[in-house]
Amino acid sequence: MKKRRIIMADMPEGADSPLNAAVVERDRSTLDMVAEAIKHNQTMLAYQPVMQALPPQQPAFYEGYIRVLDATGRVIPAREFMPVVEDKEIGRVLDCLALEHGLRALTRSPEIRLSINMSARSIGYGRWMRVIDRFMKKDSTLGERLVLEISEASAMAAPELVVDFMGRMQEHGIAFALDNFGAGTSIIKYFREFFFDAVKIDGQFIRGVHGNHDNQAVTRALVSVAKQFDMLVVAESVETREDADFLVSIGVDCLQGYLFGAPSVSPPWIDELKQRTSA
Repeated sequence: MKKRRIIMADMPEGADSPLNAAVVERDRSTLDMVAEAIKHNQTMLAYQPVMQALPPQQPAFYEGYIRVLDATGRVIPAREFMPVVEDKEIGRVLDCLALEHGLRALTRSPEIRLSINMSARSIGYGRWMRVIDRFMKKDSTLGERLVLEISEASAMAAPELVVDFMGRMQEHGIAFALDNFGAGTSIIKYFREFFFDAVKIDGQFIRGVHGNHDNQAVTRALVSVAKQFDMLVVAESVETREDADFLVSIGVDCLQGYLFGAPSVSPPWIDELKQRTSA
């Protein structure tokens, strides 16, 4: 028994524990699944509408989320694989595929605008830039309907690089949205340098906001800052009509969340167009 205590004391805490082994195995399995999906071209976008807050409350644009299919053909949400891959090379490949799927959707459907998530790490990634260049050479107007979303954390990881990139993309007419606005505070002092056209208020402040006075105060402050810099304000994670009504009352421009539709791998604008033409 004494010998066992000495051995345990000398071992790093948690080393070779069943839990750590399970986490490592899970991550390895996730990486293998994503790699197989990429190899066999089993990736796609799921689309969610971002609605105008005021009547006629039509979609202002759609957000495209990357999805992969597992070996059984099941669509895997990003939350199940992105935390494992986002800081790895394969995460950059997924950024490229998301952009490529998005630009193809814009090419096929000239009546829509679409936002795609990207990481600051993709800016120096040659394949990602080649995707942009290839599609813009085919149709220079695509950029006017593309919105690139960058999270606060990603933008602040390399602010000078992001500012330079945004400046270069302006010639293509590409718009930029700051995702997860409010999750951090350091980015506000850089607003004059960045070229963000819109902010998306982080969902942690939006869910249940109609009954939470603290989140109401935070959301009002975030809306005020964004309006000061002439940015479009989008509220994420809008799930109830009460929350939507409060957000409209304080000047939010667009609403996104399950109240208006879950992400769907079937492009929602196709059904919407059918409904309008048959009305």
